Parts: sequence; C-alpha cells; structure tokens
Amino acid sequence: MQSYPSTCPCQINPTAETTDAPLSYQDCCQPYHDAFYNEEVDGSKVETAERLMRTRYSAFALVKPEYIVKTTVPAQQALLDVAAIEGWAKETDWAGLEIVAHKPKLGKRHAQVEFKAYFKSSEKTTSSLAVKVQAHHELSTFVKVKGKANQDARWYFLDPTVAMTVSQKQPCICGSGEKFKRCCGSYI
Repeated sequence: MQSYPSTCPCQINPTAETTDAPLSYQDCCQPYHDAFYNEEVDGSKVETAERLMRTRYSAFALVKPEYIVKTTVPAQQALLDVAAIEGWAKETDWAGLEIVAHKPKLGKRHAQVEFKAYFKSSEKTTSSLAVKVQAHHELSTFVKVKGKANQDARWYFLDPTVAMTVSQKQPCICGSGEKFKRCCGSYI
C-alpha cells in the first residue's frame, strides 16, 4: 500500500511569509485522485480551473501520470507521452506550489491559472553540493467541456506543448461547436 504525505503537495508554498494550517492530502487532492482511479466519474469532477491545477500539481508530485493525461483536453490525450510524464515527475524533487492568479471566466468556457511550481535542484560548487529551490512559472489555460450523454461539463487542461494538426477553421478540439480559432485556438 502506498503511503501519502500528511500535507497535500499543492498546499506547500515555500515562498509564503505566513503559514495557514495546510490541508492534508486526504482532505484536499486525494478524493479527486481516488475518484479518478476508482472510475467514479462524478466524484472526480473538479469545481474550478484552480482546483484542477492543484490536483494536477499533486499528481505530478505523487507520480500519477494517468491523472495528468486524463485531465488534459480529450483531443490531446492520445498525443501525450505517459512514460515521459512519469519520468519527469519521478526525476523532479517537487518543493511546492504557489497560485499567483486565477482568472475563472475568460469567455464562455475558458479560465486561466498563473502558477509557480517549485522544485529543488542540486548545484555543485567548488567545495560542496548546494540545493537550490527554483520555480517553473506558467500561465495555463483550461477549458470546460460538456460530457457525453448529457453529463455535466468538466474542466480540462489545454496543453500548448502538444503539436496538433487542426486548422483555424476546423471545429474546436473541445467540442464546443465553434471554430478552433474562435475558441481554444486563441489560447494555444
């Protein structure tokens, strides 16, 4: 049985000057991860783009590559390299997450989360090995996609690093019915 940290990875912020009582993994991201892995579709639905960002960060920190793939917009999922995601997650010494800004409503179905994902790196000096905390600073876009068979809409990450062969005039990858250029294309 896998053991989990008491504090949820998304609750650790190494730059915070004050510390509130952070949520435990059990009370924060674990219910979303467990619902996903137990295929409880309704239980895995996140309420906001920021919450999805937090669950994805925790999935990286806890090496859950399948969760990363399945929370990426469905049209991009088959294009992701699960082994590479898993390797990067394992090789990275995650140090915390800072949500810089959350724009919950961009147009009809998009949101953005600006964040800093902190990680530790080792730097060899002339006399010793120094551990340094660095940040990956990103502005991520999320899209709310309606489910099949009248399921409620669900948030997904739009991965700008995935090479896609969709033209600006084709239907959007999120299934909105709009042209790609008027929907997700303006964020990728």
